[in-house]
Amino acid sequence: MPRRTRHHALFDKLRTPRKLPGFLKAASVCVLVAGLLSPLVQATPAAAAASNDYCGGQCSDILPPGENGNATLAQILLNQAFGTQPSHAEDQLGLYNNLATGYSTLTDAKINTFFNDSSFGVSSSQVASTENPAGRGDVTIVRDKATGVPHITGTTRYGTEFGAGYAAAEDRLWLMDVFRHVGRGQLTTFAGGVASNQGLEQEFYRNAPYSEADLQAQIDNAVANNGARGQQALTDANAYLDGINSYIDASDSGRYFPGEYVLTGHKDSITNAGTIDHFKITDLVALASVIGALFGSGGGGEVNNAISLLAAQEKYGVTEGTKVWESFRERNDPEAVLTVHNGESYPYGTKPADPQGEALPDAGSVTTEPLVYDATGTGADQSASAASAAATKTALSSARRGMSNALVVSGKYTASGHPIAVFGPQTGYFAPQLLMLQEIQGPGISARGASFAGLSMYVELGRGQDYAWSATTSGQDIIDSYAVELCQDDYHYLFHGTCTAMDEVQQTNSWKPTTADGTAAGSYTMKVWRTKYGPVEYRATVGGKKVAYTTLRSSYMHEADSIIGFQMLNDPDYVKSPQTFQSAVQHINFTFNWFYADSSHTAYYNSGNNPVRASGVDSEFPVWGQAAYEWQNWNPATNTADYTPASQHPQSIDQDYYVSWNNKQALNYTTASWGDGSVHRGNLLDDRVKKLVAAGGVTRSSLVKAMADASLTDLRAEDVLPDLLKVVNSSTVTDSTAAAAVTKLQTWLTAGGKRTETSAGSKAYANSDAVRILDAWWPLLVKAEFQPGLGADLYTAFTNNLYIDETPSAAHGPTGAHAGSSFQYGWWSYVDKDIRSVLGQTVSGPLAEQYCGGGSLSACRDILISTLKTAAGTSASTVYPGDSLCSAGDQWCADSIVQRTLGGIKHYNISWQNRPTFQQVVEFTSHR
Repeated sequence: MPRRTRHHALFDKLRTPRKLPGFLKAASVCVLVAGLLSPLVQATPAAAAASNDYCGGQCSDILPPGENGNATLAQILLNQAFGTQPSHAEDQLGLYNNLATGYSTLTDAKINTFFNDSSFGVSSSQVASTENPAGRGDVTIVRDKATGVPHITGTTRYGTEFGAGYAAAEDRLWLMDVFRHVGRGQLTTFAGGVASNQGLEQEFYRNAPYSEADLQAQIDNAVANNGARGQQALTDANAYLDGINSYIDASDSGRYFPGEYVLTGHKDSITNAGTIDHFKITDLVALASVIGALFGSGGGGEVNNAISLLAAQEKYGVTEGTKVWESFRERNDPEAVLTVHNGESYPYGTKPADPQGEALPDAGSVTTEPLVYDATGTGADQSASAASAAATKTALSSARRGMSNALVVSGKYTASGHPIAVFGPQTGYFAPQLLMLQEIQGPGISARGASFAGLSMYVELGRGQDYAWSATTSGQDIIDSYAVELCQDDYHYLFHGTCTAMDEVQQTNSWKPTTADGTAAGSYTMKVWRTKYGPVEYRATVGGKKVAYTTLRSSYMHEADSIIGFQMLNDPDYVKSPQTFQSAVQHINFTFNWFYADSSHTAYYNSGNNPVRASGVDSEFPVWGQAAYEWQNWNPATNTADYTPASQHPQSIDQDYYVSWNNKQALNYTTASWGDGSVHRGNLLDDRVKKLVAAGGVTRSSLVKAMADASLTDLRAEDVLPDLLKVVNSSTVTDSTAAAAVTKLQTWLTAGGKRTETSAGSKAYANSDAVRILDAWWPLLVKAEFQPGLGADLYTAFTNNLYIDETPSAAHGPTGAHAGSSFQYGWWSYVDKDIRSVLGQTVSGPLAEQYCGGGSLSACRDILISTLKTAAGTSASTVYPGDSLCSAGDQWCADSIVQRTLGGIKHYNISWQNRPTFQQVVEFTSHR
């Protein structure tokens, strides 16, 4: 069966010239170009921005595919017909792609062959254009020739932020509009009813069903609770919105607005009838809720945890079943790679000695709360149902999109004596990209880097005058599940002894075919029932009593609060040291790992509003919605509570090195998602950086090479395959098929276990047959190794807690296919620990039982050889079944990264790399 690829694409109907609508086919492309291309601002030589830059030309960054994410109708048609690209729409994609085959010979002098120079300002010879938006005299936007990045310089704070909004709209207006509708659950009405759009809006609406009043209240609270900085944030946001709306008006009257507005029926290409709605301040909260849900809200999954615990207890009995469950959960695995590896302990989410208030469901009683009602047309067809099911699974899973990595080395171990950092977020690959680059210089603001489109009043990840910062998703648990006892009917519940009505929130959407999306007409209503303990996600019985399971997130109704932390990061008068950096990110309530480097110091801090739970509450499982089990000092009216103090968050200054790839932060600090065990993709970084630090003399290029080498490595091959082959080779392999497969795997392993092209642009892997064999073997061996011992029910329950595999070509993981990010979630630690145990090796934190062959080496070997033979005989077309982009059997294409279309411009596939989307390489030479 062909693999379904998640595009979240709005414009798949415009794939080829023959798909263009009839009236456009007949039109002359030349006439369209003449009439609809946006006017270009003439380049005017100008001096570089007057900014203090202490990086000495040693700061670089990259963000594919390109800075320009807007395209007029004519540019979209030319792209669809002939593949031509608007200026700066794709000019960073090749640089990014080429590192995969070019990193082995990298030197410091060659870094900007693969990255952009991220020095402040633009030299006069490199100025492509200069403009004063809306004729303002207090702000100038200079764009450079190389990438078209906006360098915004203001003489007033208002003008600076106005320019930031104007530049954001110039580069990402359509994308910003898409995501403000996603955040409100209104995407299908705005952009079309294709199944992927239905799934996207449902995924976010389920967890953040906000009314307009809710959005405004979040702004009011953030401002009121943050004094002068809160007032400044509000002023900045309004100036930013004024800039966005000024561009909307200018592009509308000048008819150079994004062509997607025509293709989706919002504007008429002939008469210019129709409107592009102005942005308002609540749109920023809607946008923030999407980004926070995607990357910064660790937790959830308590009901699934309860189901697998009950299955384990049913299989083994309560005592042994609990022991088995805990061994698979790996809350605090002693073999897990750590970001803070100096032995400091930060207990959080640990197992209580005497759990209190648990509300485990009766076996077989759990049902997922429906979200979609009254569906008609294509809102009720098979594709819609599949998209809805996938969205529900993603929304309710604890396997959040982790992504992002960081490698930071102290100056004590570098050649120059200055710290070096290579870091950035893995935010997926989209066209246009979710992030945008910019430089902002103005009163109280001095930074360059990346920001999420529509939230770029401040740089969110980047560099200041003499420091740089970045983040990875941390995933500690800030979401709890409460069982509320129902009373009167299914929509009333007991709250502090009083029968209380649930709050019904709903959004009705309808759509009809457009040029961009030909999906036939349809509609539905999304309905969420909210309690004081958060939205209802499941129904069940507990001890025969009917309950609803809710999810309460500490950042729920607080999506706007983090703006203060980002404001501080951009303020050169605030961030002057590792300590002030840590203070700034303490104001960010989303769950992130934050990293810092200046010319002398490095630092790390884990952010997030970690609720202080009632004594005895185990955050892994649902608890009763009763006062005794609520967060300490929780106020249901504001969803505020006591949070763990800053001193209890994992943190460090000047550790020898830091690595993070969404791995465990520190000893005894438990993350919500499963899989922090002996084998984690963080090991790929840790092993390489540890060797560099031991040798000393680390350079920017050597640290980039370590990152790039890890980005091409198959985690299973490097860290699990050697022991699998030890079992297989524990006696002579006599079967010719198995022996040939072993030889191929060993040859690949000796070559480094990488998924890399034979040469640049070959679109064929070296050791391709070994790669195919391992891809086919892994799911077979995991099932054969564990299902007989666990039993079908428990095995299935555990696979619902943690995916078996997440290869680059896998479409079943949380990132989908063609997404780059790989090997975050999988059973690698389980296989590693079990196989090592069978081999008689010492295993710290072993699984409670031996599974492969029941602990018998010979029986385990038989299982591995049998499944290996099956894998060796599995054709490439079966392993890589093909999709809308790739033919069956095309291994390179199956792995390849696709810039998923969120607009009308499409780009070419690039070779797989497991690395940040936006990435910085920094080494500051001096400090203020």
